[in-house]
Amino acid sequence: MTRSASSLLRALKKSLRAAADPAKAPAMQAYMKSSMPYLGVQAPQLRQAIRAVFAAHPVESFEEWRDAVMELWREARYREERYAAIELAGYTPYRLFRSLEALPMYEEMIVSGAWWDFVDTIATHQLGELLRRHPFEMPAILRQWAVCADMWKRRSAILAQLNFKSDTDLKLLYDCIRPSLGASEFFLRKGIGWALRQYARTDPAEVVRFVRRNEARLSPLSKREALKHVR
Repeated sequence: MTRSASSLLRALKKSLRAAADPAKAPAMQAYMKSSMPYLGVQAPQLRQAIRAVFAAHPVESFEEWRDAVMELWREARYREERYAAIELAGYTPYRLFRSLEALPMYEEMIVSGAWWDFVDTIATHQLGELLRRHPFEMPAILRQWAVCADMWKRRSAILAQLNFKSDTDLKLLYDCIRPSLGASEFFLRKGIGWALRQYARTDPAEVVRFVRRNEARLSPLSKREALKHVR
């Protein structure tokens, strides 16, 4: 790792510890049902602490950025350090680094993170950004993820278009949902319902049609979530 990336990581860890409130850490860990402990840095304070460090310790290349994200992620002792890794992955000045070359990094973070607070942020921001920037390559990749054995990759494929509104590729969305329609996992059922509920803000009639066509296979949870705001 380069000197600038190492300096960034040292400064990040120091900043997080300075912002920590140990009294809050047990409740945060309990809420997230996390085996990884917390420092006790809540989201607004975390973003404030790390954005100043990002600005003061820039990295110059894709390799430096990727390696810094991955070392912070892999070596994390506290959950906030992984949140910081996700923030670094999404930091605006490094937008040009977020090409298909970054996908293996996102995939590792999704598979090893394996919990909704990590996965949903990466899916809806980083994967969604890749889909917008690489509309020819990413749909095939998401369709592969939608049928793979890893539940979190399947959830990520379902949620990748969560913020797309009228730009949503319905065929892709449904292709990512259908392989999990009969799944028993809570996070897949909830993810399906969430994706449909979000699209219902754009086209409620279409979501009602999809639910009716697939009513026999959709779980009660997915149906309830999908139609939550449909009148």
